[in-house]
Amino acid sequence: MSDQAGDGPRPVGDATPPGGAAQPDAIGTDAIEPEPEPEPLLPEPVRTRVTALAASAMAQLPAAEIPAPLRRVANFAPNRRARLGGPAILTQLAADPLFRQRIAAKVVPDTGDLGTAIEAGPPSAGADPVEIAALAYLGRPAGWLAMIDMAIESVRADVDSAATEAQFREIETRAARAEHERAVARVELEKLRDESARLREELAAIRDESRAVARELREMRTRERRAAELLAIERGRIARTAADHDAEVRRLRARLAEAEDAAGAQRSAASRVRQVDDARLWLLLETIGQAASGLRRELALEPAQVLPADAVADEFADRPGGKDATAGRALDANDPARLDQLLALPRAHLIIDGYNVTKSGFPDISLEQQRNRLVGAMGGIAAQTGAEVTVVFDGADRVVGLPSPPRGVRVLFSRKGELADELIRRLVRAEPAGRPIIVISTDREVADGVRRHGAYPLTSETLLRRIARA
Repeated sequence: MSDQAGDGPRPVGDATPPGGAAQPDAIGTDAIEPEPEPEPLLPEPVRTRVTALAASAMAQLPAAEIPAPLRRVANFAPNRRARLGGPAILTQLAADPLFRQRIAAKVVPDTGDLGTAIEAGPPSAGADPVEIAALAYLGRPAGWLAMIDMAIESVRADVDSAATEAQFREIETRAARAEHERAVARVELEKLRDESARLREELAAIRDESRAVARELREMRTRERRAAELLAIERGRIARTAADHDAEVRRLRARLAEAEDAAGAQRSAASRVRQVDDARLWLLLETIGQAASGLRRELALEPAQVLPADAVADEFADRPGGKDATAGRALDANDPARLDQLLALPRAHLIIDGYNVTKSGFPDISLEQQRNRLVGAMGGIAAQTGAEVTVVFDGADRVVGLPSPPRGVRVLFSRKGELADELIRRLVRAEPAGRPIIVISTDREVADGVRRHGAYPLTSETLLRRIARA
């Protein structure tokens, strides 16, 4: 590429290679491009100036013209871009002639007469050598290496001159400091002499004061011995008083322990009496409850459908609307009112044979829809009545990922090899005697089995009518 030959990239329209020799047209010729000149070693001031100029010019370039390694650096502010991305910018300027030429096209015109002078040839001697070297490095005009060498020599001369001046100033400063230190030393010597005389006077005063302190110390030791004797006497008196106090405390603690033992014995006796009374009361209530439960099972009593007043009214009185009005008092076997009466009992537990209800109530939908519909309806009944509700399904149809049941509703699946009927009977047998248990199932065997254990069996139609009414 032509921008890698000779002195590097030059401004557009400059067709003269370094040295002034005309180059043949690269198209259709076998001309050999000269070897690229090596990158010069720039001193630190020139490197800093080149980085600052390139960082400022990058803001004027389109993103597509910025090399990929510098696109992240281009997003920085100019000062931060030069400070943090300086090494990357210098590396890319040396490796990418096209990028350097684009930077030069933005920088050189902005420098005015100095940039024009550098393009035309070596500038005047009064220009800043660092600026000349930076612009020559970016623009690469004819003789740019010589310009950089001249600028480097000028910078070095300035650095050497500055170093010499700094050494001379350092020598002068050291001489002034030495003279000042001599004067200070003389003043300090006079001060030390005065201080020595003062210390001698203070030493004499301290010796006199020490003699006085020694006398006071002897007097204080005498007073200390007297105070120690008085302290020993007072300690003996306090020890006797403490011994008498400890004896009184031990006596009082013994009396307190005796009182606590007596109170503990009384509390134990009262506790035993309360336990005996509680046991008698529990046995009495348990006997009454078991007797009532056994009597109900023995008589196989169903919820009352005809009240005593209804019997008297049928035999000895007339009802408005004729005798057929008495039929309105009797509840049908599948009347949901019977279910409401049982659910109104305290602590009632409603156990449902799930598929027995769903397959007779809504068989046209899938099993999953049947389960969801029944469980959702039971949530409403549980919320209305406050009863405990348990829905039992056969385990063969159990599925994973069922939705959570509503509040107050328990959903169970029988285990493998066991039907829901047996699980329902287990639930009934697990309940205490006397608790109202309602079992919903059309299966006669299930109904007879739970009835023997004191539960109230109702048909699936009763629950379905209750759901439809809700």
